[in-house]
Amino acid sequence: MELLDGTVIATALPQMARSFGVSAVDVGVGISAYLVTLAVCIPVSGWAADRFGGRRVFLTAIVVFTLASALCGLAHSLPQFVLARILQGVGGAMMVPVGRLVVLRTTAKHELVRATALITTPGLVATVLGPPVGGVITTYASWRWIFYLNVPIGILGILLTLLYLPQDDDAESRPFDTSGFVLSGVALAVLMLGLDDVGSGEHLAWAAPLIALGVALAVVAIRHARRAAHPLLDYQLLRVPTFAASVWGGTCIRLIVGTTPFLWGLLFQVGFGRTPFVSGLLVLACAVGDVGTKAFTTRAVRTLGFRTLLVGASLLLALGILACALFAPTTPTLVILVVLFYIGVVRSFAFTGINTLAYADIPPAQMSAATSFASTLQQLSFGIAIALAAIVLHVAALAHRGSTAEYTVGDFRVAFVVVAAIGVLAALNFSKLHPDAGHTVSGRRRFTAREAPTPA
Repeated sequence: MELLDGTVIATALPQMARSFGVSAVDVGVGISAYLVTLAVCIPVSGWAADRFGGRRVFLTAIVVFTLASALCGLAHSLPQFVLARILQGVGGAMMVPVGRLVVLRTTAKHELVRATALITTPGLVATVLGPPVGGVITTYASWRWIFYLNVPIGILGILLTLLYLPQDDDAESRPFDTSGFVLSGVALAVLMLGLDDVGSGEHLAWAAPLIALGVALAVVAIRHARRAAHPLLDYQLLRVPTFAASVWGGTCIRLIVGTTPFLWGLLFQVGFGRTPFVSGLLVLACAVGDVGTKAFTTRAVRTLGFRTLLVGASLLLALGILACALFAPTTPTLVILVVLFYIGVVRSFAFTGINTLAYADIPPAQMSAATSFASTLQQLSFGIAIALAAIVLHVAALAHRGSTAEYTVGDFRVAFVVVAAIGVLAALNFSKLHPDAGHTVSGRRRFTAREAPTPA
């Protein structure tokens, strides 16, 4: 619900602008406000779940997100819409990380791979389904239905939570890191604003100063966290090898997942002259590959182990992105569909691996801190992804023609090569893992001669 909402809205900006009597650029403030609110509030999710209980916070988050969605659909002016989006961001910031935390706390280690495969599917599918769903809604209905559709889904989520999620009333009175919240919140907000300016192509003069200021504030926030007794974002978690590998390698994979739908949509429409609707249908092949593979990801982790699976998936993903660099207006549609389907299959294995590996060796007492940390970086990496794609296209166009007035197929080829290189970086990161990394979760362990049992 949250991730589909975030990707659909971009296609409806012109229609919303006409409804509010403003420009499409002005309506983009609603997207920025939502992203900034997510970035600021996600670090609080772990503390809130510990303090008030995961079930209670998760249920409240669904209620807030659903109510805010209805308010977005009912908005009759831009200020009303922005305020509703901020409220929606508060709900979304708690909903996804705390929902994941509830699953991690109530799932046995040996079932974690299967559970992770299930809960990662909606997010991957949403990034691909968003553009075509948005195109259909804005073409055949009002933009308001983008938000009204969340209401029945949210009500269903509330009912399922009340029926199936166990009570967890063991609240932990951990003190709230106010200084860390302010420092990390301001740093993440400024960074997201700068990245959003780069990705949208608007207010570019502000982008570099904002990103530089955000990085500087982030350094201050990290130094504070390392000294604080109860930091909001615990960087000591990076001392756990499996968590660190998942963070750095996972960030690379998310950069690929975040940039490719953006590049595909522009390539098919600007480079090939396809309609937005046809472009969206082509990209659906990736979602089909993703969903169709989930039944096999658990077996793959247990058969290959995390290191082999993630190194292989990263390299295969890089090859798939390189194949996209060979697309041309004359490329048969069937070939494009096969390549995008293949990418969906490979990234399905990659995401199941990195999202399970992250929590394989995290003690139960640190699980909430780990989910907050990982969710914050996930949100930031998707913001970086769009900015990265826009920057690479911009630089390629300047290098080829000295102008960014219109992108060509050659510009997209450069962008896909750069994105493929990120996949190689991910493989190098995962190659440093121990062969038995995460064996308590994967169920696979290779015994050395020294560890082998001695015959009786």
